[in-house]
Amino acid sequence: MLAGILFAGCLLISNILASKIIMIGPWSAPAGVLVFPLAYVINDVIVEVWGYRKARLIIWAGFAVNLLAVLFFSAAIAIKAAPFYDGQDAFTAVLGSTPRIVTASLLAYLLGSFLNAYIMSRFKVLTKGKGFSLRAIVSTLAGEGIDSLVFITVAFIGVFPVEVIAGMILTQAFIKTIYEIAVLPLTILSVKKVKQIEGEDTFDHSVSYNPFHIGQL
Repeated sequence: MLAGILFAGCLLISNILASKIIMIGPWSAPAGVLVFPLAYVINDVIVEVWGYRKARLIIWAGFAVNLLAVLFFSAAIAIKAAPFYDGQDAFTAVLGSTPRIVTASLLAYLLGSFLNAYIMSRFKVLTKGKGFSLRAIVSTLAGEGIDSLVFITVAFIGVFPVEVIAGMILTQAFIKTIYEIAVLPLTILSVKKVKQIEGEDTFDHSVSYNPFHIGQL
């Protein structure tokens, strides 16, 4: 439950931060890059300890939380502000993501999260539980890579020049890779501690990897 709450929280925060484009050295990237990689670390822990089925449940729960947030943000923006409130424009600028941004964010999140969970789970079975570090890095690279590619392309194609978009994609991929490697010792420690506490180490030998297989949530 705690892992699921942290996962959904990271996603919600990253989507809010994504409304700002920041500079990291000479490169530009959505500010969500500051926290979003943490969600993939938590995803790795969930898959490694509880397996793909539980990860699938939490991924869909995170999707629902973000969709709910978008609906309430939109409602709050649409409702007439109090006469003395002068922050409407700023409020709308931060929380009023366009349908295009929302679509890009949710689509990228689902594709990236499920790819990350799939690779982690399948590799664990194939390696008989060995090589967690390699599995964590490879799965995150794949998941974060497709997430960055889909989100930035869908959200900003036609808005920014192609070279800027390409730079943003590469910047995100690079930052997330460095992030994953940097926090890998913490990820390994977290997995070991959670396994000890929970007494679980799930292997998905026969699970359906269909993300829409609700019967196995």
